[in-house]
Amino acid sequence: MTSTAESTTGPATVMTPTGGHHCGARGSRRALLEGRGAQRNLRPPSDPGRRRAPRQTRNPGQQAHDPALRTSLDRREQHRRLIRALLPEMAPGTVVSHQSAAVLYGTTLWRTPLDQVCVTRNRRGGGRTRPFAKVHGSPVDSAVEIDGFAVTTPARTVVDLALTLPFEAAVVAGDALAGRFGLGAAELGEELARAKGRYGIGQAKQVIAMLDGRSQSIGESLSRTMIHQHALPLPRSQGNVLTPDGRFVARVDFYYESAGVLCEFDGPAEYGRLLGPGQDFATTVGRERTRETYLRALGFEVVRWTWDDLIRDRAARRLRAALSRSRPRPDGHIEPAPALPTRPALIHPL
Repeated sequence: MTSTAESTTGPATVMTPTGGHHCGARGSRRALLEGRGAQRNLRPPSDPGRRRAPRQTRNPGQQAHDPALRTSLDRREQHRRLIRALLPEMAPGTVVSHQSAAVLYGTTLWRTPLDQVCVTRNRRGGGRTRPFAKVHGSPVDSAVEIDGFAVTTPARTVVDLALTLPFEAAVVAGDALAGRFGLGAAELGEELARAKGRYGIGQAKQVIAMLDGRSQSIGESLSRTMIHQHALPLPRSQGNVLTPDGRFVARVDFYYESAGVLCEFDGPAEYGRLLGPGQDFATTVGRERTRETYLRALGFEVVRWTWDDLIRDRAARRLRAALSRSRPRPDGHIEPAPALPTRPALIHPL
């Protein structure tokens, strides 16, 4: 399983508000801005945002041969350049927010427009659109410094995206931020309460309720939104399957322990997530089928799906059928896999 495609910017540090001028691009910055080349609505990639446990490491050469991954990283680097060009010319106290904050945090994004820099000013209302920038007006009382810019806190960024992005895109970004910074229900709930009365609050509540920081890829996040939209019970994420005497058998993406159902998201093709550069497909498939044999011998049913299965609703039909079947209680048991390390965000009041 591949690891994250995110590009990080190093530890977040204490925010120090910086001055500036009015919003807009002029002078020598124009050529940079006009060449930004951002794209909207990136189609589902070959799961470039996967954040898998340290047991597997992405081959450094894999990034260079993955066009979808290169496109995603290129869009974010272009957006960082926009931020660096625009922010010094904006009013004092301007805070980078929404998807622009997510880009600076190195967050996984899906179908998220990046052709405008999003910022927030500490006032009620007064939002406006400027060339290459979207200015939001809402109270903001704290921030984090990244690359010398004031940036909304991780929890605030999650809520801002939940208010403004489509549901699926907001869950993808929210899962990634929650996992990276260890955001819990209490912290997100407090930030959501501060957003009371803002446009989109109804959807934001649904997004926050759906978030799972244990999700390790775009495909896993979208799998959970698919399960939710088909009114199926939500599974738990990232489980270690053990034998009755406690020996490790496998890590699975999702699980329903009481129902004895395990679920795996495979990416663009069945078993495709396990195939690394230079690896033999037949050998990889054989190893994974042996793994499934062990899981079934312990009494579990394994349901797999790919990107195409998600789009065509085949995954929902398979999962519903598996959950409706009765079976003896499995001999094996499941423990939550250890969470990935979180990263501190040093927050400073404005």
